[in-house]
This record gives sequence, C-alpha cells and structure tokens, in this order.
Amino acid sequence: MKLIKIEIPKPDLTIVQRQQQRKEDEPVITPIYGFIDFHQIPRDKGGLILFYNRSDELLFVGKARKLRQRVKKHFEDNVSPIKNHREEVYKIEVMVVEDPMDREIYETYMINKLQAKYNVDKVFFR
Repeated sequence: MKLIKIEIPKPDLTIVQRQQQRKEDEPVITPIYGFIDFHQIPRDKGGLILFYNRSDELLFVGKARKLRQRVKKHFEDNVSPIKNHREEVYKIEVMVVEDPMDREIYETYMINKLQAKYNVDKVFFR
C-alpha cells in the first residue's frame, strides 16, 4: 500500500546547448560547456535542476536556494558531483520550488524514481 503520491513538477524552463545566432547590436555570449542561456534561469528563486545527456538520460538531480548561481557552479567548481561529466550535459531542466522541504522531498524522490546516473547521495535504487 502506498501512503503518499508524489507528482514530479513540470519544468519551468529547459535550456539546451546551442550556438548564438548573433544580431549586429548583440554582445557575444561566451558559452559555458555549450550553454549560452543561463541568463534565463531565475536568479533569486529556489528549485530543482535536472541534467540530461543527448540521449535524454538523466545524469544528475540537484536542488538550490538560488537556481542560476547553483547551475553555473556545477560547471565551474571542483566539488560538483558532475565535474567529471560536464561534457555529457546537453539539456538542463529547471523547476521553481520555493519551499526547502518540498525541494528536499522532490530531489530524493526524483533521484530514485528516475534513477539519476551520477547521484550518489540519497540513492536507494542501487
């Protein structure tokens, strides 16, 4: 018997690797691992981040108090769980979830339900 039913939220934003189609008056956007749309990710909202490869395989699920800052950190710092897999990331989905408890529950649920490849904490399916 299941006691609770968790519905995974739909992404509020999806960005993929892409080339800039620059207009004359537009500044050049320097890509970070092929991504140029980090500016679309909310700066001061909390939520969940899902990283996928080109085959739509879920690589990693994370949560953040400030989404844009955390997504960028995954591509910059040396402690990110995806630091050795950044080249694999093709698509990033972002879900705004402000409540910290909700973020924690969703993150743990999605890691296990969707069997994220590179999550090592909160894993019950291995």
